[in-house]
Amino acid sequence: MSVRTRFAPSPTGYLHIGGARTALFNYLFARHHKGAYLLRIEDTDKERSTQAAVDQILESLAWLGLSPDEPPVFQASREARHAEIAHALLAMGRAYRCWATPEELAEMRERAAAEGRPPRYDRRWRDREPGPEQEGKPFAIRIKAPLEGETVVADLVQGEVRVANTELDDMIILRSDGTPTYLHAVVVDDHDMQITHVIRGDDHLTNTFRQCMVYDAMGWRRPHFAHIPLIHGADGAKLSKRHGAVSVLDFREQGYLPEAVCNYLLRLGWGHGDEEIVPHDRAVELFDIKDVGRAASRMDYAKLTHVNGVYLRQANDERLTREVLTILGRRGVLFGTDGAKRVGMLMPDLKERARTIEELAGAAAFAAHEGPPAMEAKALALLTPEAKARLADLADFLADAPWEKADLEQWLRDYADVKQAKLKDVAQPLRVALSGSTTSPPINAVLWALGRDESLLRITAAAADGG
Repeated sequence: MSVRTRFAPSPTGYLHIGGARTALFNYLFARHHKGAYLLRIEDTDKERSTQAAVDQILESLAWLGLSPDEPPVFQASREARHAEIAHALLAMGRAYRCWATPEELAEMRERAAAEGRPPRYDRRWRDREPGPEQEGKPFAIRIKAPLEGETVVADLVQGEVRVANTELDDMIILRSDGTPTYLHAVVVDDHDMQITHVIRGDDHLTNTFRQCMVYDAMGWRRPHFAHIPLIHGADGAKLSKRHGAVSVLDFREQGYLPEAVCNYLLRLGWGHGDEEIVPHDRAVELFDIKDVGRAASRMDYAKLTHVNGVYLRQANDERLTREVLTILGRRGVLFGTDGAKRVGMLMPDLKERARTIEELAGAAAFAAHEGPPAMEAKALALLTPEAKARLADLADFLADAPWEKADLEQWLRDYADVKQAKLKDVAQPLRVALSGSTTSPPINAVLWALGRDESLLRITAAAADGG
């Protein structure tokens, strides 16, 4: 059977970064084996599941390039099938009806707590026939857990894991209101979707032994299980909002590229030698579950930002220009066709310094708008009387310059030679006048992108009054 994996989030909130890594591992494993990667929305918690969360999950996966190969399966739509299997187990003698009342269950829990035992159903209806008092009353269906031996799972990450069957309870698979329990529904769905490999967080490992009861009772072949370690914050604690962005779309808003996020998540718990930058095709070629470690990973935002900077420098300039202009528009920066063109012309130089698209947008803003730039305090302080005099002289000198990138660099060098000045003492006042900042791309690139008229307007304005 060809490999079929699935990612199965619950739509009770945003898709967090740990879920995104689980989706990525499922996707890469399926791609590596030329199989199928599927999505199941586990929306059986009707009170907490929302359409907004479903939309956010789908949008997050699409942004990461992890959309499924088939339309999503919605678990809640399959309740009739879940109930069908529960009743099949009942007919086979592998499950039984349970009429235990909420009061009786509470009493069992209290007794167990008093005796220092974990709370567990006492199986009072496992071999008991109902009497007249049960006639017409609703009942739950419980699976018959094995009473002897042990359940063994050959986990592809954790290794062989064993649990004594005495530790398993006769779990409810169908509630008295006819709705399935989560652990039962997952097994039925995975079987019907022909899932061959269940790759999920290791917080689900204990669930696996209970789910195996359903597989075994139905005579279904178990999938291969792979339980991957969780992601913690840099302090080793469970990842939360206080550690920074945890929603996938938060990373988009903060200016990260999806391919950089995927590369970073891939390296959280998986590795191939010293390869740090692993593009999509290379990841598909290399990825294997056997290379996933057992230890929890720690989220390192500085590392993510570094990886993002690498991908920014490799990214298509037109794509980056579109994204930067979108951000500038949201910030209220007014620009026209000329401003957009200037940003595009500067993009090869701008992206060399930036680490996120947000930073890129901040660095590009001066080129987008018309007229003298707003001056940073540090830059304004450099506009001394001597600097203004230099700018007035440069405006005259550059008025007749050939306006090409390489020619402008040579003209500035010639100017510095003639005036017996250091090139930086020529370039820095120009940088302040043109960008309003003490940092910018190479000054000849800035002049070239702004164009003769806009450059001379800004230089003259700075020479006159500092902007």
